[in-house]
Amino acid sequence: MSAEGETRADPRPVIVFDGVCVLCSGWVRFLLRHDRRARYRFAAMQTASGRRLLVENGLDPDDPVSFLLADHGRAWRDTDAIVRVVAGLAGPWRLVHALRVVPRPLRDRAYRWLARNRYRWFGRHDACALPPDGHADRFLP
Repeated sequence: MSAEGETRADPRPVIVFDGVCVLCSGWVRFLLRHDRRARYRFAAMQTASGRRLLVENGLDPDDPVSFLLADHGRAWRDTDAIVRVVAGLAGPWRLVHALRVVPRPLRDRAYRWLARNRYRWFGRHDACALPPDGHADRFLP
């Protein structure tokens, strides 16, 4: 089944993340802890679903420096995606929308600088981390 078919079967937005990046795995754990409505699903970019979503949205799965949120046939990248995801957590997290006053090129440049240095600063796992207990159903293969 394609990533698109998986998305149609379960309409929740999909976050594509780097499954071997320590920082990115921490980001996913943060989202699992704060997404009490289980709004988001996840696909490591090293999986077939994650690679397919990256390609479908014009991103190189072998040189992933973008964060991707796919939702109902639309996609957001980089800081637009991050702001949308965090604001979707509801409650006080909605205040993150205020970051939109910073011009997108400036936000995205800072994000890409972090993304390019993530392994050096935060490390990397030898393989994709396993989904935390009780959350396997939220991860695409």
